[in-house]
Amino acid sequence: MSDREISAAQARRIALAAQGFGRPRPADPGIRQLNSTIDRLGLLQLDSVNVFERSHYLPMFARIGAYDKADLDRLTFGRKSRFVEYWAHEAAIIPVETWPLYRWRMEANRARYSTPGSWVAENGPMLDWLRAELVSRGAVAASEIEHDTGKGEGGWWGWSEVKTGLEWLFRFGEAVSAGRSRFERRYALASEALPTAVFEREVPQAEAIRELLRLSARAHGIGTLSDLADYYRIKNEPARAAVNDLVDAGELVLVTVRGWNRPAFLHREARIPRRIDATALLSPFDPVVWERARAERMFGFHYRIEIYTPAHKRVFGYYTLPLLIDDRLAGRVDLKNDRQNRVLRVQSAWTEPDAPPATAARLAILLRETASWQGLERIEVVARGDLSPALAAELGVQALPMAE
Repeated sequence: MSDREISAAQARRIALAAQGFGRPRPADPGIRQLNSTIDRLGLLQLDSVNVFERSHYLPMFARIGAYDKADLDRLTFGRKSRFVEYWAHEAAIIPVETWPLYRWRMEANRARYSTPGSWVAENGPMLDWLRAELVSRGAVAASEIEHDTGKGEGGWWGWSEVKTGLEWLFRFGEAVSAGRSRFERRYALASEALPTAVFEREVPQAEAIRELLRLSARAHGIGTLSDLADYYRIKNEPARAAVNDLVDAGELVLVTVRGWNRPAFLHREARIPRRIDATALLSPFDPVVWERARAERMFGFHYRIEIYTPAHKRVFGYYTLPLLIDDRLAGRVDLKNDRQNRVLRVQSAWTEPDAPPATAARLAILLRETASWQGLERIEVVARGDLSPALAAELGVQALPMAE
């Protein structure tokens, strides 16, 4: 065991600093800040839920403030993007140079899902046809192929088969993302779309996992073995071997964090700020909170997404966002973007036990910035949650009654 001890408060600040919090926000964030933020995080998780805003836009806003979403679209989905998508944590945007680090996962997916009787094994002609389509047509969306199959070009296959087949080619590394249009992924052959050096690079599995753990450790600043492994969904045993190698190389330092009751690893370049100044709403898929056990251990924050919970059983709301104030998760807010009426609706707002007195005032400022970023004209607050009355007062609005 290590004789170096880190306090729980220091661990929180280390982790938040590693994630890009506590730094002065740029006055006019643009492509450079977006690039550097994604590089710091290592990935941006994608999710289709759009009740407030799509998940991948939110970590950028939380860290650098109001930026032009079109800049992020061009950066990540444009023709000359230096990013692609793959199953990293979950479906995610990743720097293209890291794509070869997942080749072992692609090969494992092929072996696992191509067994006799599987969809892949039973649909070989379909997959061959899709490969030929990608060769002849280049980057294409599933809906475009489905549209053409309806005209008789391979018309015995429908959309579900086309989409399923493309997704398997994507998981196996034969196809890659080639941008998105209205959030629909376009597919292209990896051999055609990726830079030659990236496509041809072969990384042995142990080396690839070690590099992914290195990236994870830098993005965490500090974490347990399971924390570091979960970032890129690595199983604990190969992750343990990689972490031991990084400790031996001096890149990670074994430490004790008071209250964690398990060993932790500190990245050698991690900063230990004296304080973190931040006010931010976090996506449910933000790296700060996506590993729920870590969020509970580090912040005392029990968090579950209630999207799939029946309405009458929800505790906090449909799509609650954790509220970060300085180095604490001080509350949670259920937001809805009413685009038709140009309203940001606070459907509920709650505090955590250690929320600072100024929580409502700081959240009100943030919500005004958020509404402006989203191009919305006003904010409404529903009278649900212990924070709602004070928040409505700070915003100068009358809290609305809860719907029956």
